[in-house]
Amino acid sequence: MTQPVSEIEARHSFGLRVIAIYKAIKSACLILVAIVAFDLHREQTFERLVHMLEHLSLQDSSGMRWRLVGLLQEMGPSKFIAIGIVALAYAAIFATEGIGLWLRKHWAEWFTVIATGSLIPVEAYEMAHKFSWLKLGALVGNIVIVIYLVRLAMQPHKRAA
Repeated sequence: MTQPVSEIEARHSFGLRVIAIYKAIKSACLILVAIVAFDLHREQTFERLVHMLEHLSLQDSSGMRWRLVGLLQEMGPSKFIAIGIVALAYAAIFATEGIGLWLRKHWAEWFTVIATGSLIPVEAYEMAHKFSWLKLGALVGNIVIVIYLVRLAMQPHKRAA
């Protein structure tokens, strides 16, 4: 039994909207990262953060806080401009993907496949290098998105490209 075309289109529309919302959330998070990075570029803010981390009265059995302090001091405040620019660039890519998918543009399906698919080898390497459930979830989620969008993009479309 075949499903009516409108039901299939409605299901695809829902899938595209879910992915678009996911991309919007990633974009918003990267914009926040950029804002923080640009603020950390200022020497005074940077030194205040390092001082705060050094004097936190938390149980830190893994030494994570001291590794973070060491990493921050090694990087210095000047590196945060580059981090902010890269975060904004990725935010722009994710926003473009999300808006295009929300508007159900055929080019956005392929753009998202290429952009998301190109990061899968990096994510797989990162997960293999240092496993975490969050990394595994992101990797599996991105693989599912790519497969879904390839299958959808390969179908004939009635909507405008």
